[in-house]
Amino acid sequence: MTGRGGLRRLTLAAIGALAAVLVAAGPAAAHDELESTNPADGATVAAVPDAIVLTFGEPALAVGTRLVVTGPSGQVQQGAPRVVDEEVRQPLAAGAPAGRYDVQWRVTSADGHPVSGEFRFTAKGAAASTTPSSPAAATASTTATAGTATAASTATTATGSAAEDPAEQTSSTGRVLLVGLGVLVLLGAVVLVARRRRPGAH
Repeated sequence: MTGRGGLRRLTLAAIGALAAVLVAAGPAAAHDELESTNPADGATVAAVPDAIVLTFGEPALAVGTRLVVTGPSGQVQQGAPRVVDEEVRQPLAAGAPAGRYDVQWRVTSADGHPVSGEFRFTAKGAAASTTPSSPAAATASTTATAGTATAASTATTATGSAAEDPAEQTSSTGRVLLVGLGVLVLLGAVVLVARRRRPGAH
């Protein structure tokens, strides 16, 4: 009876360890979530704004964060986005025309994992027009915009709010499978030892 009781306790302990690993793997997939956008998804505004603003539930990281804003005249994002705590602000080019705009975004969560998504809005009027301070400034701005567009085009697009990176999903699943295999091996070893300890076993 003692041997069976010890085997039962070891089995329950192994199952508990596996359950703890599965529970711990859950929060790893819960990354930053988009709470709001300005303009809002599907909104109609009086004029093209001077910037797109994303607000998240947790602070974001500037590294890897990109936005691509495309309208009737093409891409209008101006330079790199600015990240301050939970807010990501992407300036837009002056004089952007009225029309429908698609916003594709990719933001790095505080835990280092990327999330991405897209939304749309319509502007009845064009953005305010300004003249660059110098030809050099205009050239630098154009170069920055092109670099931002190239990097953002590689982002995984998800409709709505955040989408978890597929590579991270694969990695988490692999870890859980390895742990599960380890628990099964442990259970096999426990059963083998218990059988050898039975009276009359060789």
